[in-house]
Amino acid sequence: MKTLLTSINKVMMFVLLMSATSLFAQETPDFSYDLGAKINDMTITQSGTVVVATNDGLVGIKPGSNNLLFNFTDYGKVKPEELNYIPLSPYVMVGQTGFANLSSKKAVIDHVSGKILFTTESKGWKNVFTCDVIMPQNKLVVSGFQKVGDMKDKNTPKVAVYDLGTGEEDYSFFLLTPGKVSMKYYAVTGKPLLLKDKLLIPTSQGIVAKSQTGETLWENKIKNVNWMTSNDTENDIYAFAATANGKNTRIYKLNANGAEAWEDERKVKGSVANFQILPQGLAVVSNVVGGSGALAAKSESKITMFNASNGEDLWEKAPKTKGYVQHFYIMEDGILFGIHSGGINKISFDGQSLFKKPLKTGENILTMAETPQGLIYITSEDANIVNLETGEQVWDKPLKFKRANNVSSTFDEKNNRYLIAADEKLYSIDATSGDSQLLAEASFEGKEDPNHVEIRDNGILLTSDQNMMLLDWDAKTNWHEYHRAPGKSAFGAVLAGVTAVASTAIAASAAYRAGANKNALGKYNSYGAEMKRTQDMFAAIGTASFNELAKRFKATSATQNSQFILTKLDSGVGLVKLNKDTGAVEKEILLKDKKPEYKVDEFGGYLYYKLNDKTIYAYDLKK
Repeated sequence: MKTLLTSINKVMMFVLLMSATSLFAQETPDFSYDLGAKINDMTITQSGTVVVATNDGLVGIKPGSNNLLFNFTDYGKVKPEELNYIPLSPYVMVGQTGFANLSSKKAVIDHVSGKILFTTESKGWKNVFTCDVIMPQNKLVVSGFQKVGDMKDKNTPKVAVYDLGTGEEDYSFFLLTPGKVSMKYYAVTGKPLLLKDKLLIPTSQGIVAKSQTGETLWENKIKNVNWMTSNDTENDIYAFAATANGKNTRIYKLNANGAEAWEDERKVKGSVANFQILPQGLAVVSNVVGGSGALAAKSESKITMFNASNGEDLWEKAPKTKGYVQHFYIMEDGILFGIHSGGINKISFDGQSLFKKPLKTGENILTMAETPQGLIYITSEDANIVNLETGEQVWDKPLKFKRANNVSSTFDEKNNRYLIAADEKLYSIDATSGDSQLLAEASFEGKEDPNHVEIRDNGILLTSDQNMMLLDWDAKTNWHEYHRAPGKSAFGAVLAGVTAVASTAIAASAAYRAGANKNALGKYNSYGAEMKRTQDMFAAIGTASFNELAKRFKATSATQNSQFILTKLDSGVGLVKLNKDTGAVEKEILLKDKKPEYKVDEFGGYLYYKLNDKTIYAYDLKK
């Protein structure tokens, strides 16, 4: 018996030792970064670089590297609101303004290479009006006063164009002749428009067109323009300017030589939220902010169609929206739009309703996409398929969600069906017939509803923050895993559970400049096509940093087969890595913190954990 007890004790000691060793291994980070200053913000960029704002400056952390990518301390303490991450680029801009706007500092950092491409100090700027990254040309346009030349030069507003591939200046010019006495105030009032053969600068005295060497090509007197755009040929230029009270927007059309193509400016109520240049003219969506009180105007969008040749309103009567336009798509025969407060309609280019009557839907239209049967829409309250010719619903009764705080959907290619998770239920819609049915009821623990549905090789995966459930193709439960939340205090303190750095919305915003219609109605499963457009745009720019971005967007998520759940471990709060196909726990990371601050890079497969005010741990989740 004594021998047996001794053996048992040895086994128990071995088990405890192994557990302790395992726990120690879980706690040991793959990388550790002592930033030497208080951390104010931590952001995972599109490139995978972690950019950290500290009391000393801005720090870059490259995935898989022991060393800091960059440590920018020129401006001292950096606040989160002083950072501008340029969409679909490897650039972050730091902007600081001094007292009473008497001075300003700007810096552009490539967060892929770590290079400081531009600072106002290194390029001799004492004050900056505007500083704009222009894509996809990969240029930086800066305006203000520069500290070079004689006193006349230093006191004359100037514009310079820099190549962000090299950080070097392409050309520069003054907005007026240095030393010339003028009672007029010259300042850049909006974002410049860089075309193939010229640069258009909106100023307080008019729009100025410059060659790519800085010579003046033409000027006009359209003042205080905020932004401009052109058609593909760059022969038609549209300029947008807010009215003095900010409640309306003026629209101008220019020819390539700067002459006004429309006899008079056009005005729309509110601020422009969306637009599309068409052969027929300019389609504009503007948002009007309503007031308070019974007689006040309602907050809603206005849709206007301007004649291409003379700017006249093509529609005698604009379509009613009764809310903000959430979806706006250009079809072959007209404009299809969806309202956030509910409702879908289709209008011909001459202003005639193409639906028999506007379609009533639930609020918050999450999805509008093409299917073989017509238009599928999914809102926070219902779903249906609509005949795009008539506006009639394919199903007599739409799917209704009683209390769907979270609605998720996906396309099951293997079984040719759409799947919608809502109300703790899983619905199926046949892609050929349009028939719908209730597949399963998914009861999650912890008062959670499924908020994501995903197709796996062996079935249908439903997930939430703390739950994972795999159903077979007949919607029978294979397994269900639940890991209790560590408590409201801890859970609420998490900065971000999982950061998905690439989304369809991001890709779609790039499509317009990449040559695609930004307002084109896509197919339900067109995510890959949108991502391909973005990859092609990155590759076309051709610098090393953009090539790296293209590779990252092309790659599948490094954690595509795993889900990470914050939960209570035996020794404290931590993160568990669960296999999406089996539900098995593959990794545990003890965070030693009741209120952990962490972020997960899905594509790169790294967890970044803020250990204390000055230290960040990184864990390789691919192991």
